[in-house]
Amino acid sequence: MFEAFLRSLTAPDPSPLDGEDSRLALAALLVRIARTDGDYARVEIDAIDNILKTRYDLGPFEISKLRSDAEQLESEAPDTVRFTRAIKDAVPFEDRAEVVEALWEIVLADGTRDHEEDALMRLIAPMLGINDRDSALARQRVVNK
Repeated sequence: MFEAFLRSLTAPDPSPLDGEDSRLALAALLVRIARTDGDYARVEIDAIDNILKTRYDLGPFEISKLRSDAEQLESEAPDTVRFTRAIKDAVPFEDRAEVVEALWEIVLADGTRDHEEDALMRLIAPMLGINDRDSALARQRVVNK
């Protein structure tokens, strides 16, 4: 279903994503981090929905549709390295910094930091151009909310 979208993301020189595609890419990355530990928990789904609602001012039906599309895209997307690099190339730096904070919200949503989620965050943040210090600061902002 998302073949053309994935091809455009993984092209040698991807174009910047438009608003809807950018939303979908972020949502799919949030789903990927939530599924990393093998337990796609309701609290994580609720956290994804809340991030999408807050970030994009969406209604409940729009959120549900976006998350459903993101779940499907995530399952079809290439490995995390290629997928994340493609997002980096297509999304402005300022937005990528906010993406890392949103990812930490999902990692911490269930109250535990699973080692698979930590490992994925250590992989994703630098691939998005966010250094370890800034990723740790993003995590602290989430913890302090």
